[in-house]
Amino acid sequence: MTAPLNGVAQGHPIGSTEDDIEAVPLRRPWRWISALIVLILLAWFVVTIATNPNLDFTTIGEFLFDPRILSGVGLTLFITVVSMVVSTLLAIVIAAMRLSSNPVLSSVSWFYVWAFRGTPQLVQIVLWGYLGLLFDKLRLGIPFTGIEFWSIDTNTLITPLIAGLLALTLNQAAYSSEIVRAGMVSVDEGQREAAYSLGMSPVYTFRRVLLPQAMRVIIPPMGNELISMLKNTSLLSVIAVLELYTQASIISSSNLKQVELLIVVSAWYLFMTSLLSIPQYYLERRFGRGTTRNLPPTPFQRLKAAVNNRKPGPEPAPATTVTQVVGE
Repeated sequence: MTAPLNGVAQGHPIGSTEDDIEAVPLRRPWRWISALIVLILLAWFVVTIATNPNLDFTTIGEFLFDPRILSGVGLTLFITVVSMVVSTLLAIVIAAMRLSSNPVLSSVSWFYVWAFRGTPQLVQIVLWGYLGLLFDKLRLGIPFTGIEFWSIDTNTLITPLIAGLLALTLNQAAYSSEIVRAGMVSVDEGQREAAYSLGMSPVYTFRRVLLPQAMRVIIPPMGNELISMLKNTSLLSVIAVLELYTQASIISSSNLKQVELLIVVSAWYLFMTSLLSIPQYYLERRFGRGTTRNLPPTPFQRLKAAVNNRKPGPEPAPATTVTQVVGE
């Protein structure tokens, strides 16, 4: 003998009662009104720029892929990569010194961070560019003895490009060291103690236990510093380094198309920052494993899901009646 469960015979889902409240989403008209206002303002801005008679779009298209602009883009990327790699290695050393129990090491690292973070980056760039005014020659020898093994003219060794690399690298190392130190401090001390109790060596503990956890804190701000470094290369124009902004300034000084060349420069900076944001996104996903049960989908996964949702799916299975077998 079979008997329907309570509620099924009356057409109600299992576990539901007639007193259940049907949730109705609230209407939010201001959300649509605000979105409409933003779209109108955006359309007005685009139309204003597109119909501006003072903008020469032909010049923008002409110089967007000009060989001088492309060489400036290449030099900008080169300076960014070299400065970030060297400054990151230097930042690890400075952060280790800050965390050291040696008072001399911690004091020197603190002074380094204090000095480079406390002075404008533009001033540091100019000082490195004018280093030849302070020291006519760079010498290598034994201090306080007058013994000299090697010397070279300062302006021969410290070219504008080298001066720019030194200024950006040393300044960035001060900021990156604080990011690295914050990442290392964020790891609970019990993680180190637990690894040592399992017989792990200090190097293996740092590489397999501490660093992966610290990278979750380090990578997001370091990604921002990478983008800032890319844009700060434009400051090297004051010492005549032929990066992207300097090349555009040279071109605009001859054809008097300053605004058009600034748009060209802005377009390239937007492209490069977007390109550099891709590895940061996937690094954050990689080192974020374990913090959440499910990682958010990547942009490609979202695009694939959106395409698949447009395709007609299989028909849903018909509802079945739940019955209960009652023994006599």
